[in-house]
This record gives sequence, C-alpha cells and structure tokens, in this order.
Amino acid sequence: MRKIFCLVALCATGSVAGAQQTPAVVVLRHANLADGARGAIATNAALVIRNGQIAQIESEPFTPPAGATVIDVGGRYVVPGLIDAHTHISTLANARRALESGVTTVRSASTNNYQDVSLRELARQGAIPGPDVVAAGVFVTPELGETMLADPKLGAFRDGVTSEAALRAVVRVNLEHRVDVIKTRGTERAGLPNTDPRKQSYSEQQLAWIVDEATKGGVPVMAHAHGDEGAYAAVKAGVRSIEHGTYLSDSTLALMRQRGTFLVPTYITVVDLTRSGGDYDDPILTLRGAHMLPRLGETVQRAHRMGVKIVTGADTQYGPESLSRVSGEVMSLVELGLTPVEALRSATTVAADLLGLGGKTGAIQAGLEADLIVVEKNPLQDARALADVLVVISNGRVALNRLPFAK
Repeated sequence: MRKIFCLVALCATGSVAGAQQTPAVVVLRHANLADGARGAIATNAALVIRNGQIAQIESEPFTPPAGATVIDVGGRYVVPGLIDAHTHISTLANARRALESGVTTVRSASTNNYQDVSLRELARQGAIPGPDVVAAGVFVTPELGETMLADPKLGAFRDGVTSEAALRAVVRVNLEHRVDVIKTRGTERAGLPNTDPRKQSYSEQQLAWIVDEATKGGVPVMAHAHGDEGAYAAVKAGVRSIEHGTYLSDSTLALMRQRGTFLVPTYITVVDLTRSGGDYDDPILTLRGAHMLPRLGETVQRAHRMGVKIVTGADTQYGPESLSRVSGEVMSLVELGLTPVEALRSATTVAADLLGLGGKTGAIQAGLEADLIVVEKNPLQDARALADVLVVISNGRVALNRLPFAK
C-alpha cells in the first residue's frame, strides 16, 4: 500500500446541542481525484476523512478503519467543493439548494437582515451541513431602503448614505454584526429595468472612505460595478474584487492586474437576463442582457489574457426558480477561452484565495477541510461534468449521496 499524502494536522470541528454530528471517519473508495490546484489526478485512490478534515489519501487496495462510513464511488471523480463568491442566500432552503449543486463555500454579496451572518454561524456550529459562509451583511449603497430594518442604527440614514460620516457609520454597523467582508457599489444595477448599469454611484473618495473604515475593522471590500468609471474608482480606492465588470476598459483591467484585484464576472447571471424564467424575467432586462452578454464575454477574455484573477460567482439566491449555478459559470469560462483546469481553479483555489481561505479549502490535500464533491466524469477534461453532482461532503459531513444508483 502506497501513501500519497499524509495528515499534516487535525482539529476537531465544533458542535452544539442538537447539531449534526460529523462521522468519526468517512472513506471514499475507488476514486479518481481531480484537483485543479495540481492540474492532474490521482487514480484508484481511497480518501480518508477524520473530524471534518482530509486525513490521508491512500492507493487501492485499502482497508477502511473499523466503523468508518464508506462510500464506493466506483471510479468516478472526486473534486474540491465549488466556491460561489457572489451569492444572496438568505434562507435555509436556498442554502441547501446551493450545497446540493456542489457549492460548499459561499461569499455573500449582501442580505437584507444579516441572514448570511446567521447562516455562517449555523454552519460553524454544525447545525446545518453548510455551505460555509463569508458574510457581507447589509449593502453599503446610497439608498438603504428596507435594509434599514436590519438594525435600528441604520434609520439615521433614511435620507441617504453619501457623506463620509454616513458611509463610515454604515460600515461600522456591519462590523458590529461581525461580517467578513463589506459589499458596496461603484455603479447602479443591471437587474432592475429602471437603473443604468453604467452609471457611477460612488466617487473614488467615497469608496476610499468605505475601504478605510473596513480596513480598520480587518475586512476587505467587494464592489458591484458594471461601468468602467465606477469600477476604476473602486480599484483605485483599494477594493479586493470587482463584481460583474461588464464594461471594463483595458486600463482598468491593467490596474486590477497591478494591484491584484480579483474579477468576479457572474457571467451566468447575464446569461439569465437573456432567457425566460430564472431570477430575471422582464422584456427590458432581456433586451439589456442581449447587449451586455457579448460585452461581458469580451471583458472576461481580455481579463484572462492580461492575467487578472477570475473567480466564479452565480449571483443568485438559489431560490426555487433560479437557473444560475457555479457549474454553469465554470462552463461559460471554458467557452470564453479558459482551459477546464483554469476554470476549475476559478471555482476552487483562486476563489479560496479571494475569500482569504487559501490553505483551508479549495484543494484535495491532507490537512484541509473535507469540502468535496463526486461527479461522473473528469472535469479537468470536460467542465460539463460539474453540472451533475452525485455526492457532496461539506466539512466532513455527507450532505448528499446519490450513490449507488442500483437498488
């Protein structure tokens, strides 16, 4: 028996009364391991999970420890759990849909009432199997609207959030709720028929105040921006990622490459604008999407050529009508010129780096969290394999198992 990797460190996962308990040991047998971090696979392996972490990877034949939960994947492919770096999940049912699509980690792009913070804590406690959540809390935007209900302190900004005092104060309210990232905007939305996605919302100075206050609290900033002027201002101000980026110029992309700013294009969401059903179903948005989609595709291609780091995001709540998934985003990236290996990295290792989770998740390696999925074919050759997830393991817990198909 040849050991491929050995355990670096083990730490027990937390638990609470009534929480789901992680099995002592889970073993995936007869597996091919497809890891974008290495761009290669290990064949006919047995993967051992203890206390929520990948403990060791052995070559078959392998005898599982006594009492282990054993899943024979029958030569199928084990892949790191996918990361969705732009979500709006706010319910348990939607979190479950995300998890069953193969997403084991998400970064929230804001919720109305800090539901993302609660979901993060439930996953940490083991009360739900996941996904793990990087929480953003309330959107720092010129008009708070109904999100004022999230905290009484926000009522002071009913007339708008534009001054330095107001911008810093809303960031601080989020920090009081222990968010992991601040979400703001450089431009207006694309998903509302009465807004112009190119129109700049905040100036570089306003965005710099937001970034400065967030930095004092030890968290990064993500900036919604379709238009180039608003995106350039956000990058200059020091945001960690640009969300969407439809109309980015080469000069903005060059600045992003220089500063290490990530691009989360959420291409699959603009695809959704162009078709019936899904999260958006409005004739004005359909017409808008028909124009935006090729422009965003060109931006992704230029960003890729220029070496900007690209990360997957589905920009959905994962509601019952949603058609957007990270698997679709990965397939779209391949269609736009990324190799299947590069596209998988955008959904795993590169995404983990954006979220500050590099070295914790996103790869198949001893000592990392056991966030894993099983698919039928090799996604390093055909990204479409990610659309049909057969097994999901999140933090070492088996959240979904469709195997074996036979009775």
